Amino acid sequence: MSGQAPHALPTVAATEAAVAGGGTFPVRRIYCVGRNYLDHIREMKEADERDPPFFFQKPRDAIVLDGARVAYPPFTSNFQFEVELVVALGKGGRDVAVETANNLIWGYAVGIDFTRRDRQFDARDMRLPWEVGKSFDASAPCGPIAWVADPERFRDCAITLAVNGEERQRGNIGQMIWSVPEVIAQLSKQVRLEAGDLIYTGTPSGVGPVVPGDRITAHIDGLPSLTVTITPPEK
Repeated sequence: MSGQAPHALPTVAATEAAVAGGGTFPVRRIYCVGRNYLDHIREMKEADERDPPFFFQKPRDAIVLDGARVAYPPFTSNFQFEVELVVALGKGGRDVAVETANNLIWGYAVGIDFTRRDRQFDARDMRLPWEVGKSFDASAPCGPIAWVADPERFRDCAITLAVNGEERQRGNIGQMIWSVPEVIAQLSKQVRLEAGDLIYTGTPSGVGPVVPGDRITAHIDGLPSLTVTITPPEK
């Protein structure tokens, strides 16, 4: 024996997102911004329209890649989509200034924040954390991450989601209440950000339920699209 104690369990596999053009992006953490589009806040009938951004997390192994088949999850009868711009960090930092926040960005992708809406509302009404509604298996589809030299490219562009070819969500990244640099700066006050972190930046209005057999396509102008198919619940 080498003298080094063996692992008690097999090593946990790393979580990796795809990179546009080839390669992978190792995922460290997944952060999500709640209530960052005015029309979605009004749609959900909750919160003040200028509340500071707040954050929740999803497990990093909730990542789902383009083309995947996603089983309808347990413990819900109201499984909903939320299309989002995903920011992939290539550098870390703490207490980052808004003016320099874009320097942390490696690239962007289109993502979907899958939500057990009934469980989220239960938690909200009981003033409990959102994890049961947000942080479950396969809840974070992420399209191929595109390296972007100019972050200003994604300040003003269309963001859409279609179910079975019918458009259900349409918005513009410029409608965010809190811009990407503001989101990064605010989050960096709470935790130290690191390379490999993904930030899902909120969704426009039009969120709704899906059922087994539905094919979901999410798109942001200038980024590779993301398509997933909902399958029956696992037995």
